Amino acid sequence: MLFWILVAALTAALAVILLYPLLRGAKAADNIRAGEAAVYRDQLRELDRDLDGGLITPEEADYARAEIGRRLIAVSADEPAQTPKPARHHRFTEAFVLLVLPVLGLCLYLTTGRPDLPSQPLEARLENPGNDVAVLITKAERHLAVNPDDGKGWDVLAPIYFRTMRVNDAQLAYRNAIRLLGPSPVRLDGLAETLMAVSDGVVTEEARQVLEQSLTLEPDNPRARFYIALSMEQAGRPNEARQAFETLAKQSPADAPWLPLVNEHIAMNGGAKAGADPAAPGANLAAPGANPAAQGNPTQQDVAAAETMSAGDRQQMIRGMVESLDAKLSEDPNNFEGWMRLVRSYAVLNDKDRAAGALKRGLAAFPPPGEQGRQLLALARELGIATEEATQ
Repeated sequence: MLFWILVAALTAALAVILLYPLLRGAKAADNIRAGEAAVYRDQLRELDRDLDGGLITPEEADYARAEIGRRLIAVSADEPAQTPKPARHHRFTEAFVLLVLPVLGLCLYLTTGRPDLPSQPLEARLENPGNDVAVLITKAERHLAVNPDDGKGWDVLAPIYFRTMRVNDAQLAYRNAIRLLGPSPVRLDGLAETLMAVSDGVVTEEARQVLEQSLTLEPDNPRARFYIALSMEQAGRPNEARQAFETLAKQSPADAPWLPLVNEHIAMNGGAKAGADPAAPGANLAAPGANPAAQGNPTQQDVAAAETMSAGDRQQMIRGMVESLDAKLSEDPNNFEGWMRLVRSYAVLNDKDRAAGALKRGLAAFPPPGEQGRQLLALARELGIATEEATQ
């Protein structure tokens, strides 16, 4: 009940504010004319004082008095004609403000609002945050402000920060979790990813050291091994990078979700297969179960042909496959994995302009507010591709 009383009071106050300029219209017109007449009368009195004080001659005084009198008569003559005009009170506008606006507002609220929903202050929402990520973060931050040595709290908050693109906060949270709980592959890999995100996707020396520490704890850690191979690729050591990617592909399960990405890097670094056996994991550079022709991946025939090519011919073949994928995506842009491969392929070929163009086209099909659009932007930052123009 109190809610509706407040709504009624606010509606009445707003109506008064809107109607006040209309209701005072006639009075304002009277005040304007009366003010003008008062000014002219004051001028006549000032003129008499100047004449008595000898500041002006009688001839000048007569001339000025005649002019002021003429203006005063004109104002007085206009008063009867001007006064009745505002008496109409803008009845249609007043009725619109008093009746139509409140009714429209009430209908809109009943349609889109929830008058039956009880109020829930911030404290109550913090107690039951549900799936609200912002409230979850606020709750965790309040807890850690009081308990800064709670390593588990930092451990939980760090990946949430990273997913919400608060990279610097995520880096601090990972460091605190490692300091309080000790290093683990998950924490070290997360810290390395934040370091790479801060450096626009470049595997810095510090990130590499963190990844190597992760491998000492878990030698078969695929994420750390992938990023270390990526650091070789970024450092301009394609042969070492290819060997590292091929080794990762050989030792990965056939249905590993990271295999398609690993195989892309194998191809981009001049490799044709991940092992001697064509059936081995990674020998087929297409994703498991994918149609190579439809997705723009190299076929088994391409792989076999690449084995006999020189490095230059192999690079030309790779560029042709990338351009073929580009053409397929122009015809069918609803292929998220295709856009991810195309952006990465142009970046590995050191064609940043085309990579930026592919990113912009991919974001047109998968806008940034969505999960897939955010993944495209994250990939662009990892590869050092400018994202400002692509998001405009």
